[in-house]
Amino acid sequence: MSSLSRLPLRPLNFQPLRRRALIQNPRAFMGDARFPKGDKLILKGLKFHGFHGVNPEEKKLGQKFLVDVDAWLDLNEACKSDNLCDTISYTDIYRIVREIVEGPSQNLLESVAHLIACATLNKYPQISTIQVKVAKPNVAVHGHIDYLGVEILRYNKREDV
Repeated sequence: MSSLSRLPLRPLNFQPLRRRALIQNPRAFMGDARFPKGDKLILKGLKFHGFHGVNPEEKKLGQKFLVDVDAWLDLNEACKSDNLCDTISYTDIYRIVREIVEGPSQNLLESVAHLIACATLNKYPQISTIQVKVAKPNVAVHGHIDYLGVEILRYNKREDV
C-alpha cells in the first residue's frame, strides 16, 4: 500500500482552520465582504404584472416580473421573544415591492430594483443591507432563457446599524 492511499480524502477547497473557527464563532467571518452582517429575511419568487421597459409594447401591454428580496438585519431579539413586533413582517416588504412593480412605469429594471431597495431601507432603518433581484421571464429575445434581470445590493448609510 502506498503512502498516498493512507491519506484522508478531503475536498480541494478544505480549509481546516477557517472551518474550525467558523464552527466555534460563526460571526467571525461576517465582516468578510462576501457576507453582509446579520441574519436575513428572504422573499423569493414574488410575481407581479408591471409596465416597465423601454419598448412601447412593454409600457402598453405590460409583462410578468419576478422579484427576490434578501434583507439583512439582526433577528436575535425576535428569535428570543417569538414576537412579530421584534422583527419586520414579510408582508410589509411584499407590499413595498408590489407598490413599486405595479406602480408607475420605469424604463430600466435597474431603476425598479433601486426603488425597491431604497424604499425598504428608508422604511426599515434596522435593515443593514438589502439585495433585490428583478427579472423578466418573458423577454422577446432569440434563444431559450429562464429570465433576464438585474440584481443589486444596497447598504444602509447609518453607522449604528
